[in-house]
Amino acid sequence: MTDATTEPVLRIAAQSQGYWAGVWRRVRRDPVTLVCGAILAALILAAIFAPWLGMADPYQGSMIRRLKPIGTAGHPFGTDELGRDMLARLIHGGRLTLFLGITPVVAAFAIGTTLGLIAGYVGGWVNTIIMRTVDVFFAFPSVLLAIAISGALGAGIVNSLVSLTIVFIPPITRVAESVTASVRKLDYVDAARASGAGDFTIVRVHVLGNVMGPIFVYATSLTSVCMIIAAGLSFLGLGVKPPEPEWGLMLNTLRTAIYVNPWVAALPGVMIFITSLCLNLMSDGLRSAMNVRQ
Repeated sequence: MTDATTEPVLRIAAQSQGYWAGVWRRVRRDPVTLVCGAILAALILAAIFAPWLGMADPYQGSMIRRLKPIGTAGHPFGTDELGRDMLARLIHGGRLTLFLGITPVVAAFAIGTTLGLIAGYVGGWVNTIIMRTVDVFFAFPSVLLAIAISGALGAGIVNSLVSLTIVFIPPITRVAESVTASVRKLDYVDAARASGAGDFTIVRVHVLGNVMGPIFVYATSLTSVCMIIAAGLSFLGLGVKPPEPEWGLMLNTLRTAIYVNPWVAALPGVMIFITSLCLNLMSDGLRSAMNVRQ
């Protein structure tokens, strides 16, 4: 049996379960989202288990077999300018490329969501301080800001992660503030406040669950952008350092071989294109399934 106090909670829980069941049902009916998700899952699994796939050493080179074409025996994707196996380097390079594409967005998602919740829920001078500070970063294009920060900090994986995280905090904060400010004005939030619930409880129970969907979908759309910018930093020498395999760095080192063996030189760019395309299409599919509107 349920009383008057527990019935609303159970009704909200049932509605939430029904909503996510509907989202999953719509995702299953979208073949593009499913195919892109499968491709991304295969890339992530291959990157994670790369050391145990029995491939050639991605660091072992040989000047005798340098720039072998695609289809060479023992090297199905050819070799690079130092004779290293391209298939092994592409799969191992996916580890760093995906790591540099996902980790900054996750960190920016956590920080930006927190700042946006505070700004949108509290309002007033707190909102003004947070949002005006965020607006300063919008004065610079994302690529130029990432290059400037990485150039100031120096090349390296850690500095790339810091610069990319800083770049993506402002847009996530703005989206989080916008959806939080709209949810804060709804009737059920006023009812919870009138019933004596504290601000922390209201944010945790009533606000957070209703704003996480739009923020999450927007953050997934930034992953492909982050991966491309990270590859660009490595291409410019501001990201991953040789001899580590990373798709952007591989494009940089192979650019001199484009007239000798263009198909092999283009492979890292093809991997970046396929991965970013799948991320964008999957983000669009999630946005449609969750019925998120700009």
